[in-house]
Amino acid sequence: MAKPIIAITGPSKGAFGPRTCVAWIIRWFGGRALQLKPGDEKHAPHYDAVVVTGGHDVEPVLYAAKPEVESNYDSDRDAFEMAIINNALEKNIPLLGICRGAQLLNVCCKGTLFQELRLQRKNTSNRWTILPFKKLYTADKPDIQNGLIQSLIGKGRFRINSLHNQGIDQVGDHLVVTARDSDNIVQAIEAPSKAFMLGVQWHPEFLLYMRSQRALFKALVHRAKQDKTKP
Repeated sequence: MAKPIIAITGPSKGAFGPRTCVAWIIRWFGGRALQLKPGDEKHAPHYDAVVVTGGHDVEPVLYAAKPEVESNYDSDRDAFEMAIINNALEKNIPLLGICRGAQLLNVCCKGTLFQELRLQRKNTSNRWTILPFKKLYTADKPDIQNGLIQSLIGKGRFRINSLHNQGIDQVGDHLVVTARDSDNIVQAIEAPSKAFMLGVQWHPEFLLYMRSQRALFKALVHRAKQDKTKP
């Protein structure tokens, strides 16, 4: 059977490191990595699943809000990845959204974002690091039990990293929260009605030495393989 094609979205330029990490782990688990950038959505080849990677803040106008902080926005990328996400939602294509990918998934489902998480933090620092210095709770803080994230990494407290300025505020339609951090900030969202629709606020591609983080990509590729065998 042909390898499932996993699209990896990102900006027109840059983000070489994280996209390379994602492509490597996708290939490790038996998938074929397909890099996509703004403009490719109109002529993109077939793909069986998608990873929406991290990057610049999401433009506030997309969730009907006024800018509260100065930031770098990428309107072309926003439009491109929202088209990819909406297509995945419509066609039930497996999707993993990382950091801004999770935020865009929430926006596509009519949710909103915090533009400056510093104001929401009381128990955690606002520093950015690829190292797993933040705590993730999958058992005592989610909206539902036995979600996808729990099935992949387990129930309890885990270590994650943090490289984001924005975060999820009002949760989008048909999405549920399945993990939070020590400040109760949303760290994982899922769409239970879909086969595999997961957004995580941290960066698992920088934590591939941890089995729990590799599990996210392994499950995505496995789901894509399963869907390819369906008539």
